[in-house]
Amino acid sequence: MVIDGARILITGGSLGIGKVTAKVLVDAGAKVGITGRDRRRLDSAAEETGGLPIVADVSQPGDIKRTYERFVDEFGGIDCLINNAGIARRRLVEDIRFEDFEDVFRVNVFGAALMAANAVRYFKSQGYGHIVNVGSTAAVKGYQGGSVYGASKFALRGMTMCWQNELRKHNIRVFLINPSEVATAIGSKDRVERAAPPNKLSSLEIAHSIKAVLEMDDRGFIPELEVWATNPW
Repeated sequence: MVIDGARILITGGSLGIGKVTAKVLVDAGAKVGITGRDRRRLDSAAEETGGLPIVADVSQPGDIKRTYERFVDEFGGIDCLINNAGIARRRLVEDIRFEDFEDVFRVNVFGAALMAANAVRYFKSQGYGHIVNVGSTAAVKGYQGGSVYGASKFALRGMTMCWQNELRKHNIRVFLINPSEVATAIGSKDRVERAAPPNKLSSLEIAHSIKAVLEMDDRGFIPELEVWATNPW
């Protein structure tokens, strides 16, 4: 995929991985739209990155429809969707509530699926397209308190594999990027971003990974990529 001139939509673009990825791709010449629920944060991110701000909640089907209408109206189509929006809920098994799964799955799973469903309609009509799902190493290895978040990322990983099988014949590439722990605002009640220590991953490493897999010639793709800190101890 040639990044320069590509039309790329990123969910969860007001903070963390989404915001940094938008900046990296805009700097490479892409036309980028970013979504987020908080208008103030989203407008600030748009000013920093050069992306088009679209206030929307991926857990709301009406917002998803409006997102595509706004994006396509601005750029005339779409070449790539980056499913980055995500929330976390840490719970020990005995503390799990139904609402925990409902809230997290509406964003991390249902929202990602419906965003992809809309993108694929455009991709099939034009004979190509690219989807990047931002997962987590929690999708390959469980951890204490990770029942809710881990389950959502396992689900996203499973959906990604299904989409890869289903969409390859339409020249649609589907990638899964699994970051290890990254210093972002996820899991923060006040959505305050954490600073990354020198030995831990930052959003920039993930943004570079996303750009790198997309830049491979369209004849090939990397189904799944895990990104770990070299020496986090």
